[in-house]
Amino acid sequence: MAPENGTAASAVRVRTAGTLLMLAAALALTACTASPAAPASQAASPAPSTSPEATASVDPAVAAATSTVESTLKKLVANNPKPDREALRAALVSAGIPKANVEVSVSRTPTGLDVDAMEAAALTGESCVVGQIRDGGVVVTVLPVLTTGKCFVGDAR
Repeated sequence: MAPENGTAASAVRVRTAGTLLMLAAALALTACTASPAAPASQAASPAPSTSPEATASVDPAVAAATSTVESTLKKLVANNPKPDREALRAALVSAGIPKANVEVSVSRTPTGLDVDAMEAAALTGESCVVGQIRDGGVVVTVLPVLTTGKCFVGDAR
């Protein structure tokens, strides 16, 4: 009878270890997810920093381009929440961004449908000021230039 008790004890240990592993995995996955109580607007954009160090490190040309892209895209979507590619490009060039520095994503899918979101980028020094239009809203961020010297992967000029 001793072997049967040893086998039963081993089975209990294996089940306990398996349960603990599943619990640890569940806790690890939970720690990686955003809190459902946090509004999407808080999760999408960090709080603005007012510390002198943060404002001193911003390149004035990038700050000016960011302001220009944001105000231009907001004016554009106020008149048309789903502008096409050429309207987006024309608006940024009219706002003073050199045409050679503007990249715009497509406005139609290969099957002819409207895209969910459009993006435009203004190359400014070593940074790309990227603006996204989605559902009539505008979000602007600054990203580094790709090793290709462009803001987007592929041909978006």
